[in-house]
Amino acid sequence: MESGSILLPIWWLKFIYDFLEVSPNRKILSLVYISGIIIWALNLLDFFKPGIFAISMGQKLVFNYYPTAGLGYYLFYLYFASIIFYTSWLLYAAFKKNSSDRAAQIGYVLFAAQAGLVGGGMTFLPTLDVLIHPVGIALFPFYPIIIAYAILKHRLFDVRVVATEALLFLLWLFLLVRTIFAETTRDRFIEGGLLSATVILGIFLIRSVLQEVRQREEIQVLAEDLRKANLELKKLDQLKSEFVSLASHQLRTPLTVIKGYISMIQEGSFGAISDQLKDALRKIMVSNQTLINLVGDFLNLSRIESGRMKYLFEPMNAEDMMQSVFEEFKEVVKEKKLELTFEKPESPLPQAMLDKDKFRQVIMNLVDNAIKYTPKGWIKMKIEEDRDRPGGPFVLMSISDSGIGMTEDVMNSIFKRFSRGEEGWKANTGGLGLGLYLAKRIVTDHGGEIWATSEGANKGSAFWVRLPARAAQIEKDKQLKDFVAKI
Repeated sequence: MESGSILLPIWWLKFIYDFLEVSPNRKILSLVYISGIIIWALNLLDFFKPGIFAISMGQKLVFNYYPTAGLGYYLFYLYFASIIFYTSWLLYAAFKKNSSDRAAQIGYVLFAAQAGLVGGGMTFLPTLDVLIHPVGIALFPFYPIIIAYAILKHRLFDVRVVATEALLFLLWLFLLVRTIFAETTRDRFIEGGLLSATVILGIFLIRSVLQEVRQREEIQVLAEDLRKANLELKKLDQLKSEFVSLASHQLRTPLTVIKGYISMIQEGSFGAISDQLKDALRKIMVSNQTLINLVGDFLNLSRIESGRMKYLFEPMNAEDMMQSVFEEFKEVVKEKKLELTFEKPESPLPQAMLDKDKFRQVIMNLVDNAIKYTPKGWIKMKIEEDRDRPGGPFVLMSISDSGIGMTEDVMNSIFKRFSRGEEGWKANTGGLGLGLYLAKRIVTDHGGEIWATSEGANKGSAFWVRLPARAAQIEKDKQLKDFVAKI
């Protein structure tokens, strides 16, 4: 028996361990090595005392020289079959455990192994006096075919590594042949040196390619992990938005009820109350309204992020809306001893397409911020028509103050979610940095723009809102319809 046949099962077991990237079972590996050494030693003895492996050679079926198995052959068959069954079990277990691409790779190796080993194993049957023609040998060529298909289709092994190794092997073989058949010692020395250099450089080249492939595979794994993490984050973000929406709905109802009862007590619906109690109720009302506004902000945030924010646009006079906000805050500013003014346009403004409730919330938020961040001085509300900007006319609204002002860095970040300037945190610790983020989203959804200006810290600030007038919007729609009609 050839020594290669004895070493083949050992090589196959090592290959499966490496291919599946599992730690070898030391007991099984030791048993395989010891069994292989014993069978190999018996094979050597067969040269000196024939009959251990092959009792005799004779005609069987269509073959003139076929061995009849001795004791050594039976030991080899047991050793060979045990390793084949064990490695097949490892491959099958890994195939069931892994997912898609990796499972496909393992499946092709398992299938190819069965084709090659079953086909080749049938050649042993006549040796055991089982007189069946070894037609299964026809399956043996399918082993390299299946492996080659798996390499190309399912990246079983990297094509570049296989191609590099094959090319280098052919080059080494070519140089070895030239070295062996060199006519002179000098030529043999040159060819041998060239072969040695090529072997060393080839080994470094293969290692380099393997390292590159390994790094690429690691990057692919990281990219896949990142993709899965992003999907999980999106799911968590969706769950968060749904939770915030549900919690906001549940909180809004009792807060509204509290507000109603406070109003009834203040109006004397349950009897006369003292001035001291009126002052306490007023403070409770302010705190309750703050909570209602905060819950509203969270509810709008969850609606925006989940794409459920709905608008009811209708033509409106923005001046009337700002007037109502001005009236609502007149009493509030008196308590802080601030001056609140409202500058109206000299001529009527064109109407704008607005969602009354949501856009009023934007203006209220801007005025409320101006009051919070203006310790003393004035606040001015202004609305006018902007005809100078291309695509107009526009309605331009502004809320300016003499408050704490802003630096350029703060102005660049205040419209981001949960973002507030350092001075803002000091002046008002109760805010969460959602108001301006929501204001920007609402104004943008109205087709407008919002921005802030300030000359610096402690120099006041101004917030500007520009909206397309209804006439301008109608003209744009008409131009779009005309363009579509021409097409």
